Amino acid sequence: MSAFSKIDVKDKDLLASLRGLFRSMLESDKINALMVPWHLPMKNVVMPTLISDPENMDRADPLAPSFPMNAAKIASKLTKRQPGETVALVMRSCEIRAFVELIKLKQGSLDDIVIVGIDCLGAYNNTDYAGFAGEDSMASTRQFYESVLDGKPDAIKGVDLAGACKVCEHPVPVNADIIIGLYGVDYNSQLLVEAATPNGEDIIQALNLSGTEESPGRRETIVSLILDRTVKRDEMFEEISNATSSIEKLSVYLAKCVNCYNCRVACPVCYCRECVFITDVFDHDPYQYLQWAKRKGKIKMPTDTDFFHLTRMAHIGLTCVGCGQCSNACPNNIPLTELFRTIAHHAQKAFDYEAGRSVDEPIPLSVFGDSEYEEVVGIKLRSAQ
Repeated sequence: MSAFSKIDVKDKDLLASLRGLFRSMLESDKINALMVPWHLPMKNVVMPTLISDPENMDRADPLAPSFPMNAAKIASKLTKRQPGETVALVMRSCEIRAFVELIKLKQGSLDDIVIVGIDCLGAYNNTDYAGFAGEDSMASTRQFYESVLDGKPDAIKGVDLAGACKVCEHPVPVNADIIIGLYGVDYNSQLLVEAATPNGEDIIQALNLSGTEESPGRRETIVSLILDRTVKRDEMFEEISNATSSIEKLSVYLAKCVNCYNCRVACPVCYCRECVFITDVFDHDPYQYLQWAKRKGKIKMPTDTDFFHLTRMAHIGLTCVGCGQCSNACPNNIPLTELFRTIAHHAQKAFDYEAGRSVDEPIPLSVFGDSEYEEVVGIKLRSAQ
């Protein structure tokens, strides 16, 4: 059973209250270091930062609409081997879900880790955030969260949420030890803090937070938000399915790809240390290019772009969490997130699987289910084994 507590927001400064909560965690004997989005001295740059000194919490900003990378990749680096001390990870919902998939792929661990999830308000693409933040990026954060939480998430200063955020049906984190609630509460007066696991409850008790009941309005707000995004998501699925329903259409969709592989690098669940596309397998001899050109009369360069994306679809379709980092990283603005989310939706639906839903749920194809796809494997084949 989840336990709910509340934190009073002083002077209507939500960000200061969050920093105070994280500072208290570091000052307790429960947490040795805490990773949180933090404003670097460079203009308009917010990056995941590992903090051990509570005095350095003054530039933490988990509400900034900046999402330069999926922090599940950092969580993987911090947990491949036991850190030896307790580390708290403040992450978005899609980051937590990606981390869950990495754990199942033996690329991370929950040992000595406390996951702190915050209701996600969404984010902008990298270039859009830089323009939105302007000269005072911290002040822009306040403008952003007030607009979203007041029910006015439409474009601010002409800047709109990233496509992935508009269709994300997981604004509330799961698989976190502590969940900080923003939706459906009076953010000017209090924060809702949920201890979702015994580990989280132990930390909340150590901080002496007062108990409360979850606001009914919060539940109504979340349900309404998810329903709205689900409608937009399904519309996107239909549009992308029609736009890529053949190899010819897919080639048009991916025509601007230059094989930079930024999407592979940015993807939190694309973890292979050596990718076949950067090996000699695809380092073709010049003679081969000439032969292809002679045979067909012409050949688009670079080659293998469609094959690269098809291979990625096969590799990460079952573990894609739709975080949007592939589109964020594309230099030619190919809407990769829309494509991969559509493919992932159909692949995961076929196995009744949802990426990041549970650490205990094995990834399909990593195990053999003796009752799945009987129309393919056949009843006789199973009974003969």
